[in-house]
Amino acid sequence: MKYRTLPGTELSVSEVGFGVWSVATKWWGVTDESLAKRLVRSAYEEYGINFFDTADVYGNGFGETILADTLKDVRDKVVIATKFGYDIYNLPGERKGHSELPQNWSKEHIRYACEQSLKRMGTDYIDFYQLHNPRMEAVMNEEVIEVLEELKKEGKIREYGAAMGPDIGWEDESVAALKRPGYAGIQIINNIVEQDPARNLFAIADEEKRALIVRVPHASGLLDGTYDPQKHFDKSDHRSHRPTAWMQAGVEVVEEMKAKGLFDGKERTIGQLAIQFSLYRPSVVTVLPNITSEQNLKEFALSSEVAPLTDAEFNIIDSLWVNGYNKRLEQHMSNTQTKPTPVLTAQ
Repeated sequence: MKYRTLPGTELSVSEVGFGVWSVATKWWGVTDESLAKRLVRSAYEEYGINFFDTADVYGNGFGETILADTLKDVRDKVVIATKFGYDIYNLPGERKGHSELPQNWSKEHIRYACEQSLKRMGTDYIDFYQLHNPRMEAVMNEEVIEVLEELKKEGKIREYGAAMGPDIGWEDESVAALKRPGYAGIQIINNIVEQDPARNLFAIADEEKRALIVRVPHASGLLDGTYDPQKHFDKSDHRSHRPTAWMQAGVEVVEEMKAKGLFDGKERTIGQLAIQFSLYRPSVVTVLPNITSEQNLKEFALSSEVAPLTDAEFNIIDSLWVNGYNKRLEQHMSNTQTKPTPVLTAQ
């Protein structure tokens, strides 16, 4: 496993991180708690993954307690990121589906949320504390920055940033956070078939010396070899909300990449290629694949060890987007009169 450092900080993180979302909610694949805990521990022990990204909202706290249960004895050797902003403590009723929860950016809520996260994770500090899916008013809120700086001085958090979402987009908010003093980095969606608006953020991150953390590198299964065009997902699975035309256009570009020799399933799998695509960018410090089995944990973790993308290989993928996939996607969506907007989730 290789490691990269968030610019201007002492946080050194594994190129492949562990997004706890996939083992702490019912929206992806892991519902067996023993398997979830085994995957988290194996990621650290067997593959050198030291970056674990979670949130207070994942499983209503389970996404944090699982880290206390599995990594407490190696707390000083791992980097833990969690998130705040959704008010899970004063819900008016039961959450419906994948709908967004109410947010609270008051200083009082942030302090309370931080203390609760510290208790659940059994630690006295958070390495990277992130605003969870903030809108522009939250990104630019002076009180938010004030309380985060106070928490840093108190030693309760080491660095802070923002996880952008809930779906792809949020370019203005991302640019604002990258340029605002205090934010060490932001988390974004970026993958071969969802390249906007991330394409416009890399240069800014480089210039401002800020880190980018990438999630959804496999486009919800489209780029890890598990997507079956004939398969129908259960309504509880967020992939069921993906437009069929968007998925079909993605299948076509995967076939083109294979035909061009970018992956063969042996020296490099499609899943590893997808991770390396984001790691090609120097500003990307870690990538968070959705880990749901021991098999894909091994495959994804080894992405850091197989030969990285060459400039020529990256340019081939880039040209597929600029000259082919992007236009093909527009055509598919035009034919179906459906926009390729993923469902809102609190990831």
